[in-house]
Amino acid sequence: MRITLFTLLLLGFMYPAHAQTYQFTRNDTLRGTVTPERSWWDLNFYRLDVRFNPADSSIKGSNQVFYRVLKPAQILQIDLQRAMTITRVEQDGKPLSCRQDGDAYFIELTKPQVANRTESITVYYEGKPRVARNAPWDGGFVFSKDKAGQPYIATACQGLGASSWWPNKDHPYDEPDSMNINITVPQPLMDVSNGRLRRVVDNPDHTRTFEWAVVNPINNYGVNLNVANYSHWSDTYQGLKGPLALNFYVLPEHLEAAKKQFQQVPLMLKAFEYWFGPYPFYEDGYKLVEVPYLGMEHQSSVTYGNGFKNGYLGRDLSGTGWGSKWDFIIVHESGHEWFANSITNYDVADMWIHESFTNYSESLFIEYYHGKEAAAAYIIGCRKLIRNDKPVVGTYNVNHSGSGDMYYKGGSLLHTIRQIVNNDERWHQMLLGLNKTFYHKTVTGAQVEAFVGQSLGLNLTKVFDQYLRDIRVPTLVYRMKDRQLEYRWEDCVAGFDMPVKVKLGETDTLLKPTTNWQQLKVKNATSLSLDPNFYVKSKVLPEN
Repeated sequence: MRITLFTLLLLGFMYPAHAQTYQFTRNDTLRGTVTPERSWWDLNFYRLDVRFNPADSSIKGSNQVFYRVLKPAQILQIDLQRAMTITRVEQDGKPLSCRQDGDAYFIELTKPQVANRTESITVYYEGKPRVARNAPWDGGFVFSKDKAGQPYIATACQGLGASSWWPNKDHPYDEPDSMNINITVPQPLMDVSNGRLRRVVDNPDHTRTFEWAVVNPINNYGVNLNVANYSHWSDTYQGLKGPLALNFYVLPEHLEAAKKQFQQVPLMLKAFEYWFGPYPFYEDGYKLVEVPYLGMEHQSSVTYGNGFKNGYLGRDLSGTGWGSKWDFIIVHESGHEWFANSITNYDVADMWIHESFTNYSESLFIEYYHGKEAAAAYIIGCRKLIRNDKPVVGTYNVNHSGSGDMYYKGGSLLHTIRQIVNNDERWHQMLLGLNKTFYHKTVTGAQVEAFVGQSLGLNLTKVFDQYLRDIRVPTLVYRMKDRQLEYRWEDCVAGFDMPVKVKLGETDTLLKPTTNWQQLKVKNATSLSLDPNFYVKSKVLPEN
């Protein structure tokens, strides 16, 4: 695929720019740090009640926050961004005072907080949440209308934060063990949120309340609200843990197209359960919900706006043809159920855990149905989307993610490591073990790196440093003279010693370069070519 204007615009949308000289603010620190006012309590459960009025785009509601006291303290931090306002806070029915600092509220508790006790506070709030500028990348509420002129509204707030529309502990390190989401909307509209629908209550004021229950841990940005006059159908997938409830919600005018396109969901589940283990949220089911933006990995309520086409908005990002055989949003956003929703980054700086593995899952989907060569071609074809503009790992403790290269460079990193291992069964067991070990957990990048290396029996420290923390592509520099090959790595981190497969003449050879010159006797070879499955470059030097 040629790099067209569309591709350049796409890159800009997929990878929000952060200047290298970004000046972090106090608000960034309050959002991105496990502050003392967060660290003393462990989040257990949210009961979120929201009344949404599409007529003026306002919301009003409350969130009851249940927590376990880890150590005594009297100041508790809750986050709610400044488009919204906390109107009051109560504990045991008694009002509490709070101090606002940017997008954080510091609540003064009067009741003594005793270690190991479970307590709760109820936060009441209201306002008009931010309207998304370019969802899902620059997110918020997305307002649209269906063909009949009915409201068609959804949330997408991964980067912006869940605190853009409801009060919570807005840091990924701590998730509630479960959650109730009760959304009230005017009739005849429907709300679709996470988990399972417990009941619908018809209210005297011509509104309806949809009560959803999530029984698994859930990350904040995964909580969503989708409001429309949806058409709905259901199915059951017989998976590794038994029957999995599938539910689909689309606009009435798209029902037939959706029923055809969404037949890819069982195919996705079959492939990913093979590679990663059971779907992580059997108790909450799987939903695919049409929305007025491209899509997002909302937990058990995956959102979809890909136009019922294969590829990415009908285009194959790899330019190989393999990306046109499946629906990018169904596969990619559902892959996040394993990587983002079950395994969640402890700090946003390590968002590569979400995006690198999920990008790689696209090629595994292809491999499951079309073979290894097709999967490799897709990964290699997508490398033209890598910018190498800044490190993939962001800055810790300030809610700052790294380069958008976490997608395609991250996928190529994992594909490269697989070549080093050169053992498909060991690679498969690593992926299964990763999902089993960190099932429903928040993890650091360091934990994931260590697990991958230990599981594969390799020291991958320098490999991860090179691809996650450096913007250079390692280059194999070499020269051949008098039947002798001299070679070493350049454009790399100190101590980089990754092996690489090459073809010397017609012979496949595994080289083990370091940053120092090495020599190898060759018989008849006069040329060297890299195995394209390794994300590296080469440079031939003239003979001395």
